[in-house]
Amino acid sequence: MELGSTVRAVRSQRVLVGDEVKPAVILIKDGKICQILSDRDLSGADACEQVLDVGDSVVMPGVVDCHVHVNEPGRTSWEGFWTATRAAAAGGVTTIVDMPLNSIPPTTTLGHFHEKQREATGQCFVDTAFWGGVIPGNQLELRPMIQAGVAGFKCFLIHSGVDEFPHVTNSDLHSAMKQLQGTGSVLLFHAEIEVQQTSEENGDPCQYSSFLQSRPDVMEVEAIQTVTELCLQYQVRCHIVHLSSAKPLKLIQEARQAGAPLTVETTHHYLSLCAENIPSGATQFKCCPPIRGSHNQEQLWSALKAGQIDMVVSDHSPCTPDLKRLESGDFSQAWGGISSLQFGLPLFWTSASKRGFQLSDVVRLLSRKTAQLCSLDHQKGSLAPGFDADIVIWDPEREFKIEEENVHHKNKVTPYLGVTLQGVVCSTIVRGRLVYSEGSFCPEPLGKHLLIPQRTNQAQQ
Repeated sequence: MELGSTVRAVRSQRVLVGDEVKPAVILIKDGKICQILSDRDLSGADACEQVLDVGDSVVMPGVVDCHVHVNEPGRTSWEGFWTATRAAAAGGVTTIVDMPLNSIPPTTTLGHFHEKQREATGQCFVDTAFWGGVIPGNQLELRPMIQAGVAGFKCFLIHSGVDEFPHVTNSDLHSAMKQLQGTGSVLLFHAEIEVQQTSEENGDPCQYSSFLQSRPDVMEVEAIQTVTELCLQYQVRCHIVHLSSAKPLKLIQEARQAGAPLTVETTHHYLSLCAENIPSGATQFKCCPPIRGSHNQEQLWSALKAGQIDMVVSDHSPCTPDLKRLESGDFSQAWGGISSLQFGLPLFWTSASKRGFQLSDVVRLLSRKTAQLCSLDHQKGSLAPGFDADIVIWDPEREFKIEEENVHHKNKVTPYLGVTLQGVVCSTIVRGRLVYSEGSFCPEPLGKHLLIPQRTNQAQQ
């Protein structure tokens, strides 16, 4: 089937319908799923032209990655909508949600939001939604941005890494929460807070252990204590991004039991990489909060299995190779961020399948819950009639090795180079159009902007 063409039906022996994997045909009309036929009704689809028969490849809802730094406008040498969304399509990601930084300007005013949309127009191979940002003094921009369709907002409780997106104080947070009350919007927190360091900070900056000691678990614990108190006080939906430490999980659970509308994500790198295996000077592994030890990692996996962590995202945060300071190997000077947008699905499956996770868990954690966070759960994240026909077709048993030539991110620096993963993405369909297949892309971008309609205030389930 030609790339860019409209797919009328997808047939497979392994379609994820609800939580069950079974033979089925998905019928598609006007970009939406109109019917799912069981194997007994397969003959009804035979007359349908443009049936994509994928044998026993797995057919699943496309991944919704709600934590992606595209960095356009302003830092397109780091990434950009064209390369980011092509990489997404190659990884079975059918929707991304772009973070308000590290673009210049950041998405912190209505004008900046419109500027970002203009930059993204005609460049997106998959569907794209947008987070706004909360910074000191911009509280009166929040409601206009909600009305214009942002998915919600992100703030930092510590220096963000870029000066144009300053972190917020307690006073800023109270002002923002008052604006968000009753809107149904959500506030995302980079949950680390500066604490008084007890250990000496004069270790070798090329040793990963020195960097890890400079961002201890207590920074996340203290920050999350603040988040839970605010969430309970204002009853505004709150979300903790990229949880790396398992230590605050008890706090999060207690707040949720007390009625806080609070959700939490972790990332592929915290689940796949651990501090003990990071070589000296390997700054491609640097991110904030940091990759922690293997015992902590197992606690994250347990929390994921127990439903204490709601979703898994990439936190794709690329930069140009020079900013990673690979020559000096100095962790203290290197940009903190890991590129993995294209590889989230196989990264997760490689580890999760060994721990008893099923394909239905993959959909819940990588598609359904992420769609729910950004109020897209009425159209994205599920294979069901009425939903967008966003589909990933992949082979969970097949292995492949990540090599520079098959990385579609603009910059190829990633800690995963040379790693063998399980799960090969064969094809990606966005709203019924074949956008990626076996290493090739459709000739023109077919993604659209997703503007989120304002909703009434409700706690996230």
